[in-house]
Amino acid sequence: MKCFEENIWKEDEYTYRASYGFMPNIHAYLHDDDTDRDCMIVVPGGGYCMCVPPEAEIVAKVFYEQGMNAFVLTYTTDITMSVPLKRQPMEDISRAVRFIRANEKQYHIAGKKVIICGFSAGAHVCGSLAVHFDDIKDMDESLNKVSNRPDGVILSYPVITAGKYTHEYSIQALLGKNPSDEEIKYFSLEKNVKDTTPPCFIWQTEPDDAVPVINSYMFADALREKNIYHAHYVFPTGIHGLSVANDDFFDGNFGESYTMKQVFLAVDAVKAGKGIDVSDERKRELEIQFGDDAPEQSEFVHDSNLRYEVGLWPQLAKIWMGRI
Repeated sequence: MKCFEENIWKEDEYTYRASYGFMPNIHAYLHDDDTDRDCMIVVPGGGYCMCVPPEAEIVAKVFYEQGMNAFVLTYTTDITMSVPLKRQPMEDISRAVRFIRANEKQYHIAGKKVIICGFSAGAHVCGSLAVHFDDIKDMDESLNKVSNRPDGVILSYPVITAGKYTHEYSIQALLGKNPSDEEIKYFSLEKNVKDTTPPCFIWQTEPDDAVPVINSYMFADALREKNIYHAHYVFPTGIHGLSVANDDFFDGNFGESYTMKQVFLAVDAVKAGKGIDVSDERKRELEIQFGDDAPEQSEFVHDSNLRYEVGLWPQLAKIWMGRI
């Protein structure tokens, strides 16, 4: 396996105000041979506050084992929830698709499908590209000539709407506390599906207590109205954030935690008194969350039923990808 990391923006191109030295990047998991293979870009969730490790390397390796060349995208987030992200995450994934396609021979994906797979808020990033790809112009003219329309989109327990039934904190980090009606409509993905939206695979669990399952239904209904080829699976049990729901996931074997670099840079800046527009309340919350006495993260209970039910979704997705 060839593993490496590359920044997708040049320093003079990336202008997000609260980056704290972070640069959006892709982390590759490529096969050692020179065979051209379909490509998967994994986009972790984390409420637009972080890119969580349980939805990163462990996912990329599942698709790698299915025979694909895979990448994990660490896009722009804001753990301080102080500088609204606006279009930046959508611009990040658009650039990632173009950047990877522009290097298709080097990455051995020439002429093959490029699929994007997002989780929770990361699914909102992917869905935003799916409905707005033709609205995103790259500042690099050479890359702007490369298509940013993915061949397929996988949305795992997705944040879809910015209105009623949304995940409030994700949209707050994305748009701020007082978004305009225009912004709410633009980032309510169910309102923006068009005839050119790529095929989609959606899955979620019915009792999801973080992102209401109606998000999935709203997007599936919008796809159906536009006759967009899609699959929609709703599993009857399981909580939010189950990732690939395999043994490694339940055992906590998520892989490397490189997607957290931007979070640690921001937290260190806040602790050093160099945070940008960070409220006193948020400073206290970050001290609790990332301080020496931070509470331990709860672990997922290993439920064999989930492993053999929800854990089927990557295989179902593989079948779907073979049809698009």
